[in-house]
Amino acid sequence: MMDTLFAVAEKTIAITGGCGVLGGEMAAALVRRGANVVLLDRVETPPAELEQALQAGPGRFAFAQVNVLDQASLQEGLAAILRQFGMLDALINAAGGNHPDATTGPDKPFFDLPKEAMQFAVDLNILGTVLPCQVFGRQMATAGTGNIVNISSMNAFRPLTRIPAYSAAKAAVSNFTQWLAVHMAQEYSPEIRVNAIAPGFFLTSQNRYLLTEQGSGEPTERGRKIMAHTPMGRFGAPPDLVGTLLWLLSPASAFVTGIVVPVDGGFSAYSGV
Repeated sequence: MMDTLFAVAEKTIAITGGCGVLGGEMAAALVRRGANVVLLDRVETPPAELEQALQAGPGRFAFAQVNVLDQASLQEGLAAILRQFGMLDALINAAGGNHPDATTGPDKPFFDLPKEAMQFAVDLNILGTVLPCQVFGRQMATAGTGNIVNISSMNAFRPLTRIPAYSAAKAAVSNFTQWLAVHMAQEYSPEIRVNAIAPGFFLTSQNRYLLTEQGSGEPTERGRKIMAHTPMGRFGAPPDLVGTLLWLLSPASAFVTGIVVPVDGGFSAYSGV
């Protein structure tokens, strides 16, 4: 019973940002459980280490170079998926990130943050989620079934200092997730579910410069503050997301839509005292 309750075998799942740290971990975990996974990313080829992990199977994988901010590119990615696998069961929107120039600091007051850097963060995180939902969601609406998992952030609940555009964009992702869940269920099919995961503080290539010292890898002052406010006392590791992801993608969450699930080591529960 438990094997079928959390089963994703034979499902075809597209992952934007699939070659990133978190997207790649999700892709490898799903392939290990027998899913057909399509990595959608702007890079030319998947990292060798990730490709090696995916080749181990037993599920299959494919790659398509896609720009999540270009609808034509997304349409080409969808067409490639349908040609190879004949169907689409789920979409994971893992593409996202911040821009270093959209981060405040001693020499970079909020008032001087460049518009272009803030626009980059807003576009990548919110439009980079909305546009794939339009393109892939239309396919799900036609089929009458589907599953979308967006990647929000704990910044959507409690915005961190220094990263205003990123925090605002992730708050928009959470709001959009709830809106789309209602829209798809009421206008197209209650068999289309939309949820989000809000990771806490995971070390990635985008935030490592903020959270760890270059060279030593020791936490920065900011990193120490985060861990002091995380009851579990550590940063998240990419595999920490897999259990929640499998739950949301599988029949185990058949009556769950429109929620944002924190995976944060208790950060959102701790008042600091």
